Amino acid sequence: MSKSLSYGQYLQLDKVLGAQAPQSGEHDELLFIVIHQSSELWMKLCLHELAAARDQIRADDLEPAFKMLSRVGRIQTQMIQAWEILATMTPFDYSRFREALGTSSGFQSHQYRQIEFMLGAKNGRTLDVHRSDPAALSALETSLAEPSLYDEALALLARRGFEIPADRLERDFTQAYAASAGVEAAWLKVYRDAEANWDLYELGEKLVDIEYRLQQWRFAHMKTVERIIGFKRGTGGSAGVAYLVKALERPFFPELLSLRTVI
Repeated sequence: MSKSLSYGQYLQLDKVLGAQAPQSGEHDELLFIVIHQSSELWMKLCLHELAAARDQIRADDLEPAFKMLSRVGRIQTQMIQAWEILATMTPFDYSRFREALGTSSGFQSHQYRQIEFMLGAKNGRTLDVHRSDPAALSALETSLAEPSLYDEALALLARRGFEIPADRLERDFTQAYAASAGVEAAWLKVYRDAEANWDLYELGEKLVDIEYRLQQWRFAHMKTVERIIGFKRGTGGSAGVAYLVKALERPFFPELLSLRTVI
């Protein structure tokens, strides 16, 4: 028997549209909330696609993984564009409700941290921020201990006969990935004979696409924060712009970038 379900019921719009609770009564606070809530929804979808793509890479079934990674790229484009909307808020506008945010900070987004972990930027110290949220902490601890998307890509290269250093295949996955000359050499073989290794070459480029857009997102985030609060410390005690600038210096897939200099 079919179940009668309205559009609003299916999407649970009563919960979604009722989830905005401005604390100050200031006009621009709703903009601030909606931008961040929508970004969290997009991040939820990114995690869904990245986890599935990782499974497909592990199974050496790259065509579905390519579709999933391409979708992540489109989602990232939406998230980058969101900063353009938030940037319509002036410093004066933000100052009128900033105190209402209390100690909350984007630095506390466990989904963003989980995306970083999924891509290989592991940092166990960042878990401390989430000790008061058992569900978020559990999800992050799981992601921290799992092989990243890049770890699975390197394992695939090894299964295809490329020489990947053992210390990059069998390692403590809770630690951040470090660049390796041996891994760069393996990717160079793929790139220098792209026609013979087309699916691996395409995988490398899909990963570069994701890093490229994530760095664009980070840059847009940094410039938006700079535009609105300058170089003040962020809410929740974060370093604000200084922290965001430093993040731009950290690549996710270092050999896929460094090989372009020598190819």
